[in-house]
Amino acid sequence: MSSQPLAPARSLPPAAALALAGTALLAAGAVENGRRARAAERATPPVGRFVEVGGTRLHVLERGRGPALVLLHGNGSLIQDWLVSGLVDRAARTHRVVAIDRPGFGYSDRPRSRIWTPAMQAGLIRGALHSLGVDEATVLGHSWGAQVAIALAVQDPARVRALILESGYYFPSPRIDSLLFAPQGLPGLGDLISHTVAPVASRLLWPRILDRLFGPSPVPERFARDFPVEMVLRPSQLRSAAAESVLMVPDAFALRPHYQSLRMPVTILSGTGDRLLSHADQAVALHRQIPGSRLVAVEGAGHMLHQIAPGRVLAALDESGERPRTL
Repeated sequence: MSSQPLAPARSLPPAAALALAGTALLAAGAVENGRRARAAERATPPVGRFVEVGGTRLHVLERGRGPALVLLHGNGSLIQDWLVSGLVDRAARTHRVVAIDRPGFGYSDRPRSRIWTPAMQAGLIRGALHSLGVDEATVLGHSWGAQVAIALAVQDPARVRALILESGYYFPSPRIDSLLFAPQGLPGLGDLISHTVAPVASRLLWPRILDRLFGPSPVPERFARDFPVEMVLRPSQLRSAAAESVLMVPDAFALRPHYQSLRMPVTILSGTGDRLLSHADQAVALHRQIPGSRLVAVEGAGHMLHQIAPGRVLAALDESGERPRTL
């Protein structure tokens, strides 16, 4: 029986081999990012309870007794931001503090069937406050949370006794981050990016992110030690943060016509050194738009005022509670 030589194995074309290697690398990255996300949740379990509104579950922390204070965190953050700052414990001495993980952050749901604009989130939070028996509250919103706080005041002015707006974005302006995050906000592609590339890139860029958030102020030791960074870098949370970055400019357009109609006491907090948002173009401009509002400028401070200068934020809370409702 004659034997014939075996045909040489065909090697993959370079482009196909590169694509195969890239796919394998992305898959391995997705597995590792998923593992780290689960580990982060084990290390940082829920600190509050869950309230369901219209089929959407919100994670809510309550502390203290007295007049209600509702805390709405910024983009990409979660309840622990308020806890690490010490603001929750200090405010709870005189207030019933209600800190909420906004949709898609911390342990709150973010159903894909809705576009989570500030108005949509305000409606959800309004329902949660109703179920919690919070009929009247001072609402403190930080950064993106300030947009939600304003939307809540527009929708339900009888429930919002006073507004404290910290480091918010109120007027449309060119935002390079809105363009950069646009692909990550898309269905399908956004999930791929969020589960593979985004967590790795965010870990590498974390020191630079902190510099933008806190600078020119230093990062407080307590934040560096206790803030659950890996919770922020979970794929689901990164995708929610990307979606909110894309919504910033159109949401500011939508809210702008309502500023002059706000009749409750409004305190506007801003750091003059904020590297994310212009103090003059945002906080000062809003102060001019809202009759009777109060502007508190923290000289040289960055974006994270509740971390950098919690005493100034608490002072604003005390002063806003003493002011009568504007009729």
